[in-house]
Amino acid sequence: MMKFRHLFNNLPLAEMLVKNWDYDPESLGLFQYFRISANAIYPFKVAGEVCFLRCCPAEEKNMEGILAELEFIRYLRGSGYSALEPLPSKAGDELVARSTPWGEQYASVFKRVKGQALEEAGYADEIMFAYGAALGKLHALSRAYHELQRKRWSHMEVLSWIEATLTGLGNEPLALAELGLLREFFSRLPSTPENYGLIHYDFEPDNVYYDCESGICSVIDFDDAMYHWYLMDVAKTLVSLKKEIAVGEYPHKKARFLAGYSSKFELDEELWVAAPLFIRFANLYRYARDARAMQERWDNEPEWLVELREKIARAQSLDARYFGIDSAHMPESEI
Repeated sequence: MMKFRHLFNNLPLAEMLVKNWDYDPESLGLFQYFRISANAIYPFKVAGEVCFLRCCPAEEKNMEGILAELEFIRYLRGSGYSALEPLPSKAGDELVARSTPWGEQYASVFKRVKGQALEEAGYADEIMFAYGAALGKLHALSRAYHELQRKRWSHMEVLSWIEATLTGLGNEPLALAELGLLREFFSRLPSTPENYGLIHYDFEPDNVYYDCESGICSVIDFDDAMYHWYLMDVAKTLVSLKKEIAVGEYPHKKARFLAGYSSKFELDEELWVAAPLFIRFANLYRYARDARAMQERWDNEPEWLVELREKIARAQSLDARYFGIDSAHMPESEI
């Protein structure tokens, strides 16, 4: 999530940035259906087809990281993978950097993918198999991927960012203890081309769309992609999936997902015992990002921001439950 100051709807900024692309002028009314979190997303149309403007302040993102994301998407699509398609600007650029009255901004446009988000499509057995297969195929292609010019960051660089963020915020001894525990754990975990590579990191049901005609899942939002163990994607996806499915149905749906995954990529069973620590990495990373976002406060905040602040505070309490607990006393897996 971006800092709170960037969460306010800014239609003039969106209108300024979208002019770098061809667009249907009458479609800008769709901007009212915006959403803002890690980026600002504004829907509109090009030649009658729905597209999405994605923009963010330069202080929130690294240009090289965005270019590396776009390069990876290009590779995936060229390899037959169903990922979202960037739409080049009028000048032919997939990433546009512009100085604006609101500071330096980065913007890209993506075409809408086919199908429904899994949240809407549901979790039938065939969808769960396709969902797992989509992640397995992504990891198989990642294993063969060699970046041409730019590089996404690694789990160790993320840990360094977390340390700098928490140290800057101050008064976070338990979170820093958790950081030390995870850094030590990952330093001892074997990494090979077979189990470690560029992952999606946010392969949750709202980022995967199922097309019932083709039976294929399409994937969006590679914004958080990083170098990590492939199991990170599997574990994090299963945690999000467990929240969406009835308790009694989850074991079967999980089995279908893993069957789909294994049909495209071999699951590293030896690492599975460490899955809870991968989830703790995700919890700590989210905790640090949210803490950074919430440090700004104003008098007379709008009700939606007050409610968001309260919601994040509750989530942080859950994320921090196991901070600093030695791995020998791990809680039961939530996967």
